[in-house]
Amino acid sequence: MKWIVAAVFALASSSALAQAPPELAFDSIPNFFKLPAGMNFGEVSGVAVNSRGHVFVFTRANSAHGPAYAPTAAQLLEFDERGRFVREIGKDLYAWSFAHTVRIDANDNIWAVDKGSDMVVKFDPSGRVVEVYGRRRESADEETGPWEHPTPPAPHVDGLFRQPTDVAWDSQGNTYISDGYVNSRVAKFDRNGDWMMSWGERGAGPGQFNLPHAIAVDKSDNIYVGDRSNRRIQVFDTTGKFLRQFTIDVPPPPGIKPVNGNTPTGARLAAVIGAPNSICITPGPDQVMFVGESTYPGRLFKLSLDGKVLGVIGRSGRQLKQFSGVHQLACPSANLVYAAETSNWRVQRLEIK
Repeated sequence: MKWIVAAVFALASSSALAQAPPELAFDSIPNFFKLPAGMNFGEVSGVAVNSRGHVFVFTRANSAHGPAYAPTAAQLLEFDERGRFVREIGKDLYAWSFAHTVRIDANDNIWAVDKGSDMVVKFDPSGRVVEVYGRRRESADEETGPWEHPTPPAPHVDGLFRQPTDVAWDSQGNTYISDGYVNSRVAKFDRNGDWMMSWGERGAGPGQFNLPHAIAVDKSDNIYVGDRSNRRIQVFDTTGKFLRQFTIDVPPPPGIKPVNGNTPTGARLAAVIGAPNSICITPGPDQVMFVGESTYPGRLFKLSLDGKVLGVIGRSGRQLKQFSGVHQLACPSANLVYAAETSNWRVQRLEIK
């Protein structure tokens, strides 16, 4: 914890903003998603939107028949632009273990990142598997079990992941996967799916990571990595060259309580404010970024791409317009954001005024 806090204060000179920015007015549309009778979301870890406005929800559900520890917890569901249920994609897929994120590429292919199976699966728009990245450890092997987190970490292996977290693409169709919980790196594949390179290792210095949890690419092919446990966003070029970094230093309003756990104070509070749990970048010529705070006080932020905080959205809580565990964001425009929440088991459709 001491080195995390030290890293926080070392980054103060490149912080996004030292004083509180404006609170943005917004609405959360109630009961937007129309689930089939008897179906509910579990923890919602992923949300994405395609070119038709259809919304894809990756939820830690489908686990009622599993054991208390390590059940299969992943369902990928599609809804139309009005929130009406369309279909389930990849039902009982071999890669489904523990849902993490879902993204849609420029050709409306659907990419699901599963932390439990260490796999990233690409579906075509019809829902057919067309490519798989990484490999699930075989259940027949006696040593198969949860990954350990040794210090120093085990050496990286090309093309294989240890609890990956997110995926993004540049303008040339190259794929970037944040290989987050164990490997602390970014992996790069070319447009044909061939391995190219990776960069990063466990640490707090420039180009190092302590849980790269989210990744996004802007129109100029700058790569933004939400380095969550280092409480910062790092920016790289397509070769992995470190360009810059910024933090979100907006103090919490008084009296806010977390949905789960004790209210952090002191060093713990300094380590969680603005920690980037989720990132999305809007399309179009005038891009902005939305960032979801990891735990406390559970806010969303609107930022310029140079890291300036333009506004704050919401706070922690269970009601509409409040958040807990915003694990992924989808932002088809600067005025429309979908927020997937793990602790509140839902996706909110946010209309920014």
